[in-house]
Amino acid sequence: MTPSRRTTGTDPFDPVPADRFTFGLWTVGNPGRDPFGAPVRARLSPARIVEKLAECGAMGVNLHDEDLVPFGSSAAQRDALVREFKRALADHGMVVPMATTNLFSHPVFKDGAFSANDPQVRAFALRKTLDAIDLGVELGATTYVFWGGREGSEADACRDPRLALQRLRDALDFLCGYVQDQGYDLRFALEAKPNEPRGDIYLPTTGHMLHFISTLQHADMVGVNPEVAHETMAGLSFAHGVAQAMEAGKLYHIDLNAQRIGRYDQDLRFGSEDVRQAFLLVRLLEGTLGGARYEGPRHFDAHAYRTEDEQGVWEFARGCMRTYKILHARAVAFDADPEVRALTAELSDRELDPLLAGFAREKVAKLRAAQIDVDAVAQRGLGYERLDQLMLEHLLGVRGA
Repeated sequence: MTPSRRTTGTDPFDPVPADRFTFGLWTVGNPGRDPFGAPVRARLSPARIVEKLAECGAMGVNLHDEDLVPFGSSAAQRDALVREFKRALADHGMVVPMATTNLFSHPVFKDGAFSANDPQVRAFALRKTLDAIDLGVELGATTYVFWGGREGSEADACRDPRLALQRLRDALDFLCGYVQDQGYDLRFALEAKPNEPRGDIYLPTTGHMLHFISTLQHADMVGVNPEVAHETMAGLSFAHGVAQAMEAGKLYHIDLNAQRIGRYDQDLRFGSEDVRQAFLLVRLLEGTLGGARYEGPRHFDAHAYRTEDEQGVWEFARGCMRTYKILHARAVAFDADPEVRALTAELSDRELDPLLAGFAREKVAKLRAAQIDVDAVAQRGLGYERLDQLMLEHLLGVRGA
């Protein structure tokens, strides 16, 4: 069967598969249930989600194990569901770049999964993840995400947090070993979050995750999957966290959405809150300011408003992708603006520059002898007010293409 794709017009912001946009089955498939109310939309089948995302211009779809195979399914049921899903992927020209395991919904994980005090829970979590890794690889995934939604506590006296970290390390070392033993082409991406559903979650930020990865036996195959909402919940700059991951060569995947500071995890449509931060993030990922470009999928981990019917869900999906492309175009224009280039040009000093890159004993005396007029430097304006205004004008569409 010929893959079905929505025919795009002349609008340059219409998404196409080459943009590498992806959504999770759990995102557009969210029925609109919240802690205070029942679902407002009928559940969509995985095949329907694949079909409609293809029409919207997405490249692929990602999933938790239970998004496709409900908990407790028999082997025969599992195989039938996987066959149907693979047929839908082939029919619509879609791929599965990433998979993950649901280690948070079932009551057995109420005290955590890999970090739980009960060894039976830890063993079950490990076994469930092994099966889910097999599923992800069967579907073509090359990245496997770990979000420890229940890996935390409300009553901190329940365990030594150092023991929790050791248990998490043991689990990841085991799973890395399994992937290598099976010969899978798969790498892991760890996803941080400060709180919710637990009162405090272990390894709450991307920076925490990056250090933790350095303690693993197979650190080379483990990176991070930062999420806009998770860093923003704590009032942090998401772009800075992503930049640190990119600089370390550890940005293996990314979750895009929107969030208001200090709120619960909202998973709003990408760019619908704090457009400035969304712009700076896209500018960073696309490399328009001169750095290396992120080459992985642009994954949207977001949900349509509870007010929407199914048509509203697909408007939401298109909105996520269109906003990203619009911001990309704005970033290109901003960084090509001659006035912006002048204000962001790197300063150079032929005498000082050689002293600032790497220690050498002979540099110490030269550095101490260097003539630096501290008062004159302190009085020099940097033009950042103008730079920030230029960014705003580009975002508002009154400057640049």
